[in-house]
Amino acid sequence: MSRLLKSSGSVGAATLISRVLGFARESVYAAFMGDSAIASAFLYALGIPNLFRRLLGEGALTAAFIPIFKQKEVNEGDESMWRGASAVLSGLAVVSAGLVLLTLLGLTLALKFLSLEVHTLLILRLLRVMFPYVGLVCIAAVFIGMLNARGHYFLPAIGATVLNVVMIGSVWFLAPLFGPLLVDQVFGLAVGLVIAGFLQAAFQLPALHREGFRWRWVTPWRDPTVRQVVQKMAPATIGVAAYQINVLLTQTFALNVDPHIVASFNYAVRLMELPQGVVGVSLATYLLTELSHLAAEKKFPEFRAALGEGLRQVLFINGLACVMLIMLATPIMRLLFEHGKFTADSTARASFALVFLAPGLVAYSVNNILARAFYALGDTRTPMRISLLCLVINLTLAVPLIYLMRQGGMGLANTISAATNSALLFYALKRALPKFSLREFLPNVIAVSGSAVLAGAMAWGSHVLWERWLGHAHLAQQLGAVFVPMALAGVVYLTLALWLKLPQAHEILGLVRSRVQKPAATEK
Repeated sequence: MSRLLKSSGSVGAATLISRVLGFARESVYAAFMGDSAIASAFLYALGIPNLFRRLLGEGALTAAFIPIFKQKEVNEGDESMWRGASAVLSGLAVVSAGLVLLTLLGLTLALKFLSLEVHTLLILRLLRVMFPYVGLVCIAAVFIGMLNARGHYFLPAIGATVLNVVMIGSVWFLAPLFGPLLVDQVFGLAVGLVIAGFLQAAFQLPALHREGFRWRWVTPWRDPTVRQVVQKMAPATIGVAAYQINVLLTQTFALNVDPHIVASFNYAVRLMELPQGVVGVSLATYLLTELSHLAAEKKFPEFRAALGEGLRQVLFINGLACVMLIMLATPIMRLLFEHGKFTADSTARASFALVFLAPGLVAYSVNNILARAFYALGDTRTPMRISLLCLVINLTLAVPLIYLMRQGGMGLANTISAATNSALLFYALKRALPKFSLREFLPNVIAVSGSAVLAGAMAWGSHVLWERWLGHAHLAQQLGAVFVPMALAGVVYLTLALWLKLPQAHEILGLVRSRVQKPAATEK
């Protein structure tokens, strides 16, 4: 049984718990505000702190920080490693605090002196409440990166459940305190976000304390570790910034075309993030540490082997998830979200977006893994350059496609740009690692793709029969409309994979058997 599958599985299990709670949160959000203009305003405002979170926290910074943190552990020992971590955290605290204070001042002045349209006014007021989340979540991201580098994956990943629980509670307990109208109650969600960010950061501290970390102020301005991290993260920061600016630009355009687009597209994204997070992000999280360790020790044959295994696993698992989301978009969306203010029309809009977004699932997951390979090699520039090019492609496509296809256009533009990104990353990695053969993946891709197409046909056919014979009027029927076609498609997929002797299928089956047999052996 591969160590990759076992180790990333612990991250995946925690991520699965978090994603399930994330779905519960989105379901509560859907009932609370549907895909209304107010929902779009809230999600648009949330996208701005998320931009800075990815700039300063879990994206560019941690991708640059973890390899350096790991190198210090291997080459200089724990004392130097913890000192470097304190220096990075000191610098991050100063930068994020300054950013939050300046942004709050700017927003306050804009709200006081500018004459704004009602929708824009709501966005800026929401942003002023939720922007302190930036500093908190950036600190939490570095804490998580430190724990990952020390070999802890499950506990840091489970910390996201804290965030989701608090955000769900904010709908039930905080929102009613702000008034009877939705336009006022939505501020309870913004306050809940800030509280959740604080608790997520605090959740990581006991585990770090047990590892030996004691934060102390280290002047960051001339610290060599901080300088290294800044140099490494600068290219990735440009790429992440470009991506988030691209998202904001397309959402701004979408808001002007149709106020439903941003919210309904967000629900589609949340559905796609379940397999992407459980499989793609989990494997990438583990691989960044593993590949950084192998690169530091110059073990490049093992580096290529670990990378290849990760790519095959993500292709196999998310290949099935991709066709499920496409074929069962409407019944899944209906089951999870259609209640309260999320109507049948809301389901139609969001599922239309998902049909065009889901084909990019495999590409997004592959991009996560390939980017980590470059980061582990100390190259953050190549993924950044490729990302910038693909963002130009995305923006160029998004404007006409949103106008023509609304939510579906946003999904299609994302899928095309993600697939282009994958192709270019593969090409660049082949040049960086000449012995990394792309041809060895071709038979695997053909076998997985054929199995996925037949499984998708089974899912679609069984769903059509279920709708014709039983419908979806009640919860039991809605559950069956989703899980019966999924189960039948899964059996077809796994049977074909075992018949074709795909190693990923045998490894996953072996992992399941070991998990089942282990408790039985313990009982004896």
